Amino acid sequence: MFTSVLMIEKPLTSTDVDFVTTLHGDEVVSFIVLMQPRGDQADLLLRAIDDVAMGELKEAAREGDEPEGKEARPLAEQALEASLKALRAAGCEAVGQVIEDHPLNKMKSVVDESEADEVIVLTAPHYVEEFFHRDWASRARHKVGVPVLKLFAHSD
Repeated sequence: MFTSVLMIEKPLTSTDVDFVTTLHGDEVVSFIVLMQPRGDQADLLLRAIDDVAMGELKEAAREGDEPEGKEARPLAEQALEASLKALRAAGCEAVGQVIEDHPLNKMKSVVDESEADEVIVLTAPHYVEEFFHRDWASRARHKVGVPVLKLFAHSD
């Protein structure tokens, strides 16, 4: 069985599920999903700049209204559960956890413990961080010891 560690920051859409479950053709895939709630992974200014870069000015103005840190955890747990159910409904094995501190350290330990074959980072575009190679995928490539695939999440 092929094992993928899947790092997400919002619930998987049906398009996301179709995308990640068909990456390896007919091979059976097991997912270990790591859900990072909003908060320390990117500050408010960087998220607002990303929104402006994508032409989503209304989203940029609302960035300060989004829950972060401990307030974001219940939403992250719901997003994780919905994502796990969707992956299972697509015929894959899927387990996961919400992570808050040091997501890349946790990713590395999960890859090592599970002997994962790859890491998939599925997030919205983070232009500033990606430009400076400070996004999760860029940083993970130097840390986890397995191939890292960066994919952009879809919206339903």
